[in-house]
Amino acid sequence: MIKIELKRLNDAFHFEAANENGNSVHIDASPDIGGTNQGMRPMQMLLAAMGGCSAIDVVNILKKQKQDLKDIKVTVTGEREQGAIPSLFTEVHAHYKLFGNLDKDKADKAVSLAVDKYCSVAKTLEKTAKVTYSFEIVAP
Repeated sequence: MIKIELKRLNDAFHFEAANENGNSVHIDASPDIGGTNQGMRPMQMLLAAMGGCSAIDVVNILKKQKQDLKDIKVTVTGEREQGAIPSLFTEVHAHYKLFGNLDKDKADKAVSLAVDKYCSVAKTLEKTAKVTYSFEIVAP
């Protein structure tokens, strides 16, 4: 079982969410509704979670393929339903920037497996959103 505890940090919408290991993130609402921008909004965190989940998988797969990955940067964007409550994601796109002397076919396989098969967050998001991805290799 996963357990996250949230603690309210002000009299508005600023929270700290912590796991059982003491790792934490800050969550806040938009200033439009009284938030103070002291943390990510919940839907931003969902995109960050997909980026983190899939990046871990990409790194793990490239290591198993004995690829020399020096660094990775991921940009995740999402489009939400307009005028709907709740406003779910309808499209999510992740772009992976892979740094190192990498085999393009192995990198393609790693990104594909990460998003389409292993990343639990992407699999959750695909219930309501079209999840797509792209990648580029930046050689040294």
